[in-house]
Amino acid sequence: MAVALPLLLGGCAPSKARIEGAPAADLPLPPGIQVAFNQRANQRYRSPISGRWRQGDDLEALILTAIQGAQREILVAVQELSLPRVAEALVAAQRRGLRVAVVLENTYSTPFSSLNIHDQAALDPHQRQRVAQLAALRQGDAVAILLQGGVPLIDDTADGSRGSGLMHHKFMVVDRRVVVTGSANFSPSCIHGDLDDPSTRGNVNHLLRFDSTELATLFAGEFARLWGDGPGGLPDSRFGLAKDEGPAQRVQIGTTTVTVLFAPHRRRDANNGLLWLEQQLAGVQRRLDMALFVFSGQNLADALAALDQKGVRMRLLADPGFASRSFSEVLDLLAISQPDHRCLLEAGNRPWQRALEGVGTPRLAGGDKLHHKIAVLDGRSVISGSFNWSPSAAFQNDETLLRIDSPLLAAHFEAEIDRLWRGAELGVTARLERKRLKQQRLCGSGRQRPEVQAVEPAARHNLRRGRRLTQQ
Repeated sequence: MAVALPLLLGGCAPSKARIEGAPAADLPLPPGIQVAFNQRANQRYRSPISGRWRQGDDLEALILTAIQGAQREILVAVQELSLPRVAEALVAAQRRGLRVAVVLENTYSTPFSSLNIHDQAALDPHQRQRVAQLAALRQGDAVAILLQGGVPLIDDTADGSRGSGLMHHKFMVVDRRVVVTGSANFSPSCIHGDLDDPSTRGNVNHLLRFDSTELATLFAGEFARLWGDGPGGLPDSRFGLAKDEGPAQRVQIGTTTVTVLFAPHRRRDANNGLLWLEQQLAGVQRRLDMALFVFSGQNLADALAALDQKGVRMRLLADPGFASRSFSEVLDLLAISQPDHRCLLEAGNRPWQRALEGVGTPRLAGGDKLHHKIAVLDGRSVISGSFNWSPSAAFQNDETLLRIDSPLLAAHFEAEIDRLWRGAELGVTARLERKRLKQQRLCGSGRQRPEVQAVEPAARHNLRRGRRLTQQ
């Protein structure tokens, strides 16, 4: 039984988006693959954070089920792990004699309960936020639980660097047989909602579970590159470009073809994720639906322009916060050019002459983000993973990018995009127009940014330190 819970919304009244298709009830799935959406409309669960019933699939339960079913080994590589029950389950597996190993991003590898919460001036804004959220959780510090339980843990400074990019993976490998991956970090904000704001429902996310020894072998290989000898061993962990990632690799799960590409690559490497995505988009013939947290790859905006010329029907849902950034390619699709805070225009920017009608931002509970990085190609294939459609994902971060060729799975992702599309604000929203007019008053038409400068400097800072953007 599904229970409809009201969203707490604000802002100007939107123009209503037209639904294509009907919401899914109980759709079949391809053998060996499961998918869960934390805001699915026709499911509900009791939040372990608030104790309230809420709409959606319980992504934490999916993670816990995989951990509790393990017999030999659990490998976790995730940007953030701050769910105490998950940490306790990993410790319990370690005590049962299983091999457990965890890789985190260095921003999230410090037990925040070890910080001096009374000396707020000594903490940066990110640390203050994390301490406040830890206090709100009242269930324990997940990283401290792991360390106190003896679970081996490293972060992306284990290679001797300060972290070359973001360790942005979100995957777990169980017994070299099961892979859990998708867009969600293992954190309350990414799954259940903000700890300090009961009105939030969690960033909009999904997780996939694959039962495939062949796919698990590929993910275990990626984990081995990150892990090296682990803590106390040789300094042979590899992150970022040091991994020397190769081309995409394909496996079969029954009749379903799954292609996986691990990032990053060097800019001149033809295997890089932005070029790979461009190739996938070039094959679309009829329909393309996208729901993206960050969209800042100019080559992908150009690829969409080519599809528009071919008459391909397209819908793009973008996160409301990132859609209006100066480096966002959503602006290109809306035929807008917007200077940044220094009055500089994006280098090589190519706004469309005519705005694409199928561009919108979903109405979300305050504080939540559209965190998916998904596309559905011709109703037959799904793009998923941790990989935002950005240069940072392609050339700096540790990332996962997937293509799953399955009309059955595609129907689930179409239903999720349909759900978000219902009531979305289309075109130039009131929020975007206010920002555009403000920048126009400050900068006029702006000045061209030199090609040598970074495309999205503000994004990188915000992704590491911003309040909600740390959950990306």
